[in-house]
Amino acid sequence: MSLRKKSIPFSPPDITEAEIAEVADALRSGWITTGPRTKELEKRLASFIGTEKTVCLNSATAAEELNLRVLGIGSGDEVIVPAYTYTATASAAIHVGAKPVFVDSAAGTWEMDYNAVAAAITPHTKAIVPVDLGGVMCNYDKLYEIVSSKKADFTPNSNIQESLGRIAIVADCAHSLGASRKGVNAGQAADFSSFSFHAVKNFTTAEGGAATWNLPNADSDELYKQYQLLSLHGQNKDALAKTKLGAWEYDIVGPWYKCNMTDVAAAIGLVQLDRYPSLLERRKEIITKYDAVNEELGITHLDHFDTDHKSSGHLYLARVPGFDVPKRNQVIELMAERGVACNVHYKPLPMMTAYKQLGWDIKNFPNAYAYYENLVSLPLHTKLSNDDVEYVIECWRECVGIVRTAA
Repeated sequence: MSLRKKSIPFSPPDITEAEIAEVADALRSGWITTGPRTKELEKRLASFIGTEKTVCLNSATAAEELNLRVLGIGSGDEVIVPAYTYTATASAAIHVGAKPVFVDSAAGTWEMDYNAVAAAITPHTKAIVPVDLGGVMCNYDKLYEIVSSKKADFTPNSNIQESLGRIAIVADCAHSLGASRKGVNAGQAADFSSFSFHAVKNFTTAEGGAATWNLPNADSDELYKQYQLLSLHGQNKDALAKTKLGAWEYDIVGPWYKCNMTDVAAAIGLVQLDRYPSLLERRKEIITKYDAVNEELGITHLDHFDTDHKSSGHLYLARVPGFDVPKRNQVIELMAERGVACNVHYKPLPMMTAYKQLGWDIKNFPNAYAYYENLVSLPLHTKLSNDDVEYVIECWRECVGIVRTAA
């Protein structure tokens, strides 16, 4: 290789002096926990997503958990989740006492096999949690067809479930802020949705997440109050409300959780949201260059942009035909030797100790395993310069060629 060796991290946060200044202003304001900046971020995110209300929390996992709790899902209930995802998708169901029911991917893709989803539904099924992997939205139309066809067998155990009259769609949109499908934004497509603002995400608050919902017949103000209670110890006044003169007294209406977002975190998010359209555009530019080299090399990749969908461009997933796990890992090692950090998204959950102990076996999810075994996640972030992108491309071309030749 003629290029000088570089050091390319996988997914560093894109933080500028503007975010730093806003955080400093928050610190100087004397208001660093949930306060005016968090409330402002909630309003602006709801506007960006296109929903009536958004609740900012300390993680997407908390957001999904509260979505399930608001639905009244708990012990004895089942929640269908893809085998091909990160643990938070399934662990949130476990946190509320429900049983996660894994389904395999459709052959050759990351999406759940929708026929398998339909077959997995039982009288105990109360929610399906689809995952917008890499920033590409699922086929929500198909999911609604499935749950509509199962209405006759559905027994609600909460007022919201009764108002829906069917199994709820509770989307894991951790990757997809800013994505759309058929003109519908991530966060609008499902009954409930959760977003991640973790440090590796396109949009970050260092740690954080948000819940939102799309329920035309619901009282969004009342739902918002319910999330506030669930996320702040069941306390019926937050710290901001208690600052009003003489308003010290409060009640605890339930022994609940503590998963609110702070104003320090929200300060980062307010500036990130200002910058977000340009961040999304830069990701698209990088994806276009990666697509070109992979099509040249005969390597399949996640379809981020098409006539019916627009991705948030969170992850670049490339699958090398004919490679198995050892060959895939060899490519990752060769890339690392050249200073390029790669990853794998994801190792299917039935391969993980926690879920094996619950009785799940990867042998029952052959399509999820097949998608995983030859997959490499290339670095995709807005700290990459054009020279960095070209370096990644040349390293990728060389390393894949070395392993192919050795085979």
